[in-house]
Amino acid sequence: MSHAPPIVFIVDDDVSVRESLEALINLTGSQAETFASAEEFLARPRVSVPNCLILDVSLPDLNGLELQKQITADRADMPIIFITGYGDVPMTVQAMKAGAAEFLTKPFSEDVLLDAISQAIERSRETMDRDAELQALRDDQATLSRREWEVMTLVISGLMNKQVGFELGISEITVKAHRGRMMQKMKARSLAELVNMNAKLRPALPVKVDNRL
Repeated sequence: MSHAPPIVFIVDDDVSVRESLEALINLTGSQAETFASAEEFLARPRVSVPNCLILDVSLPDLNGLELQKQITADRADMPIIFITGYGDVPMTVQAMKAGAAEFLTKPFSEDVLLDAISQAIERSRETMDRDAELQALRDDQATLSRREWEVMTLVISGLMNKQVGFELGISEITVKAHRGRMMQKMKARSLAELVNMNAKLRPALPVKVDNRL
């Protein structure tokens, strides 16, 4: 889904701003969705396509900076572009430190906004691709039996088949069999690729594996 048409969400309490931004974004081939408040936006279900959020700092209920805190907690694939008519340095610093993609002070040119949107959408797409790749690795890892897991752990630590067999108390031939199935399940074409997969998985929490030998 990371290559589907992107969605640009707009949260601003000024209807004229919402309408003008919606018209501009629709001309670029992206889909625009507008909301008058943070609470209205939060009621919108999450999407599985590249996206970004154009967010006014000053809103009638939950302000933009408060909404940012909620979004960044569980929506890493949604970069935020702040817009405001009265931005100051502390506000800008706070937003950028919290991960905002851009902070624009009104009035800003269409080109500046469109460039910010383009970069934010690309950032969202890259995040979604990474997340999808990591989830696929976790799914593959979860299919490993306990013994295959043990073999993989020792193999990526640098041990040869004979050494792995010694550590596990099994024959080298048995190690090769487990190793072959493990490599097939992980879709790894080489030891180097397996090590790289492990590096990506390492920060993740341990996954449950099949306990069969």
